[in-house]
Amino acid sequence: MRGFSSVASRSSFTNLSKQQNQHSLTPITPKPSNLDSFATTTKPLLNWNSIAAKKGDFQATVIDHDYFTQILARKDWYLLLNHEYKAKRVTLNHQTVVSILQNQENPLHPFRFYIWVLNICPSFSKNQSVKGVLGNVLYREGPLLLSAELVQDIRNSGNVITVDFLCVLIGSWGRLGLGKYCVDILEQVSYLGLAPNTRLYNAVIDALIKCNSLDLAYLKFQQMQVDNCNPDRFTYNILIHGVCKAGVVDEALRLVKQMEGVGFSPNVFTYTILVEGFCNAKRVDEAFELFGVMKSRGIVPNEATVRSLVNGVFRCMPPDKGFELLSRWLEKEPTLPNVACSSMLYFLSTNFLPREAAQLLRISIDRGYFLDNSTLNIILTCLIKGLELDDTCKMLDFTTVRGVKVSVDIYLALADALYKAGRVEQGNRYLDQMFKDGLVSNTFYYNRVIDCFCKIKMMEKASDAFKDMLQRGVTPNVVTFNTLISGYSKVEKVNKVHELLVMLLQHGFRPDIFTFSSLIDSLCRVNRIDDALDCLTEMVEWGVAPNAVTYNTLIRALCILGDVGRSLKLLRKMQGNGIKADVFSFNALIQSFCRMNKIDEAQRLLVSMLTLDLSPDNHTYGAFIRALCNSGRFDEAKKLFFSMEANGCIPDVLTCKLYLDSIIQSGRTEEAQDVLRECRNRGMLLEPITSL
Repeated sequence: MRGFSSVASRSSFTNLSKQQNQHSLTPITPKPSNLDSFATTTKPLLNWNSIAAKKGDFQATVIDHDYFTQILARKDWYLLLNHEYKAKRVTLNHQTVVSILQNQENPLHPFRFYIWVLNICPSFSKNQSVKGVLGNVLYREGPLLLSAELVQDIRNSGNVITVDFLCVLIGSWGRLGLGKYCVDILEQVSYLGLAPNTRLYNAVIDALIKCNSLDLAYLKFQQMQVDNCNPDRFTYNILIHGVCKAGVVDEALRLVKQMEGVGFSPNVFTYTILVEGFCNAKRVDEAFELFGVMKSRGIVPNEATVRSLVNGVFRCMPPDKGFELLSRWLEKEPTLPNVACSSMLYFLSTNFLPREAAQLLRISIDRGYFLDNSTLNIILTCLIKGLELDDTCKMLDFTTVRGVKVSVDIYLALADALYKAGRVEQGNRYLDQMFKDGLVSNTFYYNRVIDCFCKIKMMEKASDAFKDMLQRGVTPNVVTFNTLISGYSKVEKVNKVHELLVMLLQHGFRPDIFTFSSLIDSLCRVNRIDDALDCLTEMVEWGVAPNAVTYNTLIRALCILGDVGRSLKLLRKMQGNGIKADVFSFNALIQSFCRMNKIDEAQRLLVSMLTLDLSPDNHTYGAFIRALCNSGRFDEAKKLFFSMEANGCIPDVLTCKLYLDSIIQSGRTEEAQDVLRECRNRGMLLEPITSL
């Protein structure tokens, strides 16, 4: 009980614990499906009364998708849905239809539901969003093949396969790679009472393009007129997309001329496809020229057109050259949509080009472009990491002075960098601005501020933020207390940890795994190991199960004190309680045995570690290398060092320096030079070693 008795009385915990307890169609599928199996694969058939009684109102906010699945799995699905609709227990709106379609696992069910919806409310046939959802479900759960049984099922419901239904199915087959099957269906549409038309041909050609069957797509294109079907703008755009995707841009240009020859002018979608195609073919200059052509024809580029150019330019040339080219283009095109700058800024930031990003950000803000918060966060995060702090501060000031709102994340990241650089006054200025802007107004954001201070060990500032939080009437939660407890633990202020624990209890919170782990850590840091072990017992009594982090903290603390025996017992207890030891659990013990020059014991632990499928890391290897070198076993140390990479552990700077120092002290300068040369080749900047 010593772990907690110094914190709060036993009765406090007991009282709190008490409070907490209160058939004209011939089969044409490759593998004809059995519709009865579709109908019975989900759940047993229910009688009518059980289904009708299960739900009193379909208009509830939460849709019972299982209930719909049961109805759609029955042979009399159509009658049941009609009955529910007539009884006004189901309301058809966009949200309901989409939700039911998305939550079906059997591809037959969403298709049945869509057929019924169109019969009740034909306007949904023009809803591309609903149609897209159905296509995605059929792709995800499919394929749903057009068997004779499926056609008969639809006819039994009083409906027929229409061109609209067929196009949705063909679209899903194309995405699934069933191009040849799409062609087979097109050739037999007469069995469905349909005649080939341009829309069906377009669906099949598009499916073939998705399957990378360009030759077959061209064949179908050429056969259209045989069936008295004339290609339209959609047909040509689909083919242009296909040839651009295949890298044959010149053929795409030929198709554009052919399209114009039959009376169809290229539209914005045509040009977007061509821009993408030219960029993929590394013909960037021609991609830029297309914007001039569009302007001369009165066609306004949309966001997709601009994004295709920006992404394409960066994709096919070095970022600095791409930025230069796009910047010149921006100067000539003052009326481009926001996406032009936001796409460029996103690429520059994610590829860590902070100076270019800062330059473009200035241009974007001066031009009045709107940048959403997520894009702005990515940009400013890049600037904070990549620019000098003075430059970053100037850039942030430039942004905020012009009325651009900056998120809490940016203020905290910049303040963190300033505090770490010792520029406390500047850090305070940005945090003050954050509060003035009203960005810190609830528990979540106060926790973020407190966490920022705790991570850089500025506990007085963290405490001030906590007091301000209370004065403003913002209620702390258990995360607030855990963050502060963890922060004070790391600076070894055990008394403060105790005060906060008492406050946590007074606010009616139960200590959780994070609370106990921080308490144990604080006690271990000041070498109060017995109290820490008592705290471990106490947390179990509270019903909080220790985890690997909790045990590792105690194991490491005991090892530091040289009490390896108790550390081993704790490791066994940890495993006995079903908690999987990790590499950190073993490293503390291995390092202790190596320091004691008990290499054989350390190796036995390593064997146990490998048995548990745990991979040694740089700390593990470093401990053995140091011990072997100290024992004069340099050949073994060398063999171990050079085996690291083959065993999946690339030596880091500390391990390399450790090995270098050891072999230099032993007079192996030539060998040390080889290692140093290899490290430099890998980009490791080791301090110059004068003895070499």
